[in-house]
Amino acid sequence: MKKMKVVILAAGEGIRLRPFTEMKPKVMLPVGNKPILHHVIDALTKTTIDEIIIVIGYKKNKILHYFKDYPKLPIRFIEQNKQLGTAHALLQAKNEIDDDFIVVFGDNLIDGQSLQEIIDLENSNGILITSNEYPSNYGVVEINNDQLTNITEKPDKQDHRFIATGIYKFDKSIFYHIQQTIDNGQFGMSAVIQSLLNNNISVGTKKTDKWKDVAYPWNLLSLNESYASSISGKIGGIIEKQVQMKGPIIIGKNTRISSGTYLVGPLIIGDDCEIGPNSCIFPSTVIGNNCVVQPFTSIRNSIIMDNSRIGAQSYIARSIIAERVTIGHHVTLSEDNAMVYINDEIKMVHDIGVMIGEDTIIGNQVSVDPGVIIGKNCHIESLQHISKNILSKAHVM
Repeated sequence: MKKMKVVILAAGEGIRLRPFTEMKPKVMLPVGNKPILHHVIDALTKTTIDEIIIVIGYKKNKILHYFKDYPKLPIRFIEQNKQLGTAHALLQAKNEIDDDFIVVFGDNLIDGQSLQEIIDLENSNGILITSNEYPSNYGVVEINNDQLTNITEKPDKQDHRFIATGIYKFDKSIFYHIQQTIDNGQFGMSAVIQSLLNNNISVGTKKTDKWKDVAYPWNLLSLNESYASSISGKIGGIIEKQVQMKGPIIIGKNTRISSGTYLVGPLIIGDDCEIGPNSCIFPSTVIGNNCVVQPFTSIRNSIIMDNSRIGAQSYIARSIIAERVTIGHHVTLSEDNAMVYINDEIKMVHDIGVMIGEDTIIGNQVSVDPGVIIGKNCHIESLQHISKNILSKAHVM
């Protein structure tokens, strides 16, 4: 099998994922208590890739710090000083490439087998594609006999169901086409691929059903649910008497599960946590490191990131809680179908709870309606009912 380099594009912010990307790049959002980018790189280690080049930009130090000692493959970093699109980001790696290589977006989950299939593609230029029920959100592709014939970025009509995943194979001549495309005022990879087709350069395709995207905050819930469904149980903490556990559960080191607590897997609880007593945590929940869940609290299919604290007798369902959030007693974050207002878009989302940015404090006896987004560094006083989005750094009295 041929050895090959990979360029991972990890320079973007992920505006549609605010407030969770206000202090970290999209690729560093957690799935199963590890950044998305970590999962991408782990998948690459299962292929014949022998060198990783990561293009960084927005909040780059978060990536540099986390991967400074990655042991499995050599990693080099290249900076995109201005975030001018994915094609421009790839162009920054031009001087590092001297042969065929692949390109992977750092904010999508993919498996090693699919990556190896695009590496082994006979064509020098290729693209990994997948079917999607909302193709108009992506670059929609048309194919004939596994050869790409057209790509259209976010079309108005949904005439075709296959989309580009953002995983490509190229030879080094791609940089000429990137430069030509940028000179024409286009900065996305779909325009580069269409340029290849316009110049009668064949682009092969491979299909996958393993690709998963994170376009909006609620996509993190489905990704964590999918990841949790694949785990095997591992108990590294202290389990007191009269704790009931069912299904595969990962409990980190130095975590204490107090008596009377009921855990139903698949679920993941990080290191140095305190859970219970008499709390209930249900499937597909992922709790980060150094978190506290106080007595008689119930959590369902939610993400609780590192260093957060949930008060007693609270109810949390299908919600995403960022780092260092403090939630008081008798707080309700319930789920339902809801219209979510996010970055000038309105989305109907099924079974969504509440999304809370980091360093926010919520007092006692607060209820928050499904679909509400609360920004970072907010303070919501006790006895409030929150029915609409709260901007970062707001104080609700």
